[in-house]
Amino acid sequence: MDRRQVGVRPRENSIILDFTYNGVRCRETLRIKPTKTALKEASRKREAILYEIAMGTFDYGKHFPTSKNALKFSRNKASLISIEQALKSWVKKKERTCAHSTIRDYNSSIYYHLIPAFGSLRLDELTVAHVYDWLDTVSVNISNKRINNILGPLRQTLQDAYYDELIDKNPMDRFRYLPLDTREPEPFNRDEIAAILAQLKGDEKSLIQFAFFTGLRTSELIALRWKDVDLDSQQIHIRSATVRGREKTTKTSSGIRTVKLQPEATEALLQLSDDQLEHVFIDPTTGQPWRGDHIIRKRVWSTALERAKVPYRNPYQTRHTFASLLLSEGENPMFVAQQMGHKDWGMIRKVYGRWISS
Repeated sequence: MDRRQVGVRPRENSIILDFTYNGVRCRETLRIKPTKTALKEASRKREAILYEIAMGTFDYGKHFPTSKNALKFSRNKASLISIEQALKSWVKKKERTCAHSTIRDYNSSIYYHLIPAFGSLRLDELTVAHVYDWLDTVSVNISNKRINNILGPLRQTLQDAYYDELIDKNPMDRFRYLPLDTREPEPFNRDEIAAILAQLKGDEKSLIQFAFFTGLRTSELIALRWKDVDLDSQQIHIRSATVRGREKTTKTSSGIRTVKLQPEATEALLQLSDDQLEHVFIDPTTGQPWRGDHIIRKRVWSTALERAKVPYRNPYQTRHTFASLLLSEGENPMFVAQQMGHKDWGMIRKVYGRWISS
C-alpha cells in the first residue's frame, strides 16, 4: 500500500480510517466506494485529522457528526444533539418518577408542539427569539397557562443540558412565563343547586349532590371507595384520585385528608343504589367506576345545567360552591382549607376572601 495511505483501509463499499485520539484507537467508516481517487481523498482527510490532533484543534463531531465517538470526544457536544433528541431523552427519564397522566401531558406538548416547532434545531442553535417567533404562530384560543405548560418540557430539557455542561446557558431563562388570567370563582347559589339536582336522578344525582357538598375534585370523587367512607363518624378519607382512567395519589400531599360529611353529602350516599361495587360512584351505563371527568361533564353535568337553564360553569365550580357556602355560614377558614386539601388558609383568603364572614 502507498505510504500516504497508511491507516486507510478499503472495504467492499466503504473506506475505514484508523487513527489514535486521546490515547484511544479510533476507526471511522466513510460510506463511499473505495476507488483509487476516493482512497487518496480519504488519506488526505486522515492526514488533516492527524494534523489537527497534533495542533490541538481537532473536533471529532465536525469530522464525524454521526459517530458514537462524537459525543464522547467532541468539543461542542451541543452541536451534535437536536432539540428533538434532547426532548425525547428528557421525557424518557421522567417516566421513572412522574405519574402516567403527567407523562401523557408532557408527550402532548413535545410531539404536537415542541418537536414540530424546534425539533430540527441543535442545542446550541436555539435562542429565545425562536420561542417568541413560535408564539406569533400560536392560536389565540390557547390560554397563557396552556402555553406555559407546553414550554415546560423545553425549559426543563435545556436546564438539564446546562447542568450537564452541554450548553453555557439556558436560553429559556430569558423567557418569562406568560401572565395567567385570574378567574373569579363562580359558585352556584342554593336555588341553582336545587334546579340542577332536579334535572338528575339516581346515582348521577347523588354524584353531583355529593360534589356540591364535599368540595372534592372530580378525580377524587370517582376514586372514592366504600372502605374510605365512615358513615358512623360522618366523614370520608381522601387518599387517591383517578386521572384519565388511572388511579394515583392526590394532587398534593395535603390532598390526603379527612372530610367531614355535610348532611346533604350523607343524604347523597344513602340514596345510592344498593348494588355498589368497591367504588362509591359507578357509571350506570357501564356498571364500572367512572373513567374520567370528561364523561361526567359531557353526559351528566352539561345536560343538567342546560335543562335547568342555569348559566354554564365547569364542574370545578362545585368545589368553589362548597367553599363559599361554608365561609358564608361563618365556618373557620382554616377548617375550610383543610377540608379542601389546601396546605394552609392563604389560598382560601386569596380566592374566597369576599365570602369570609367578618
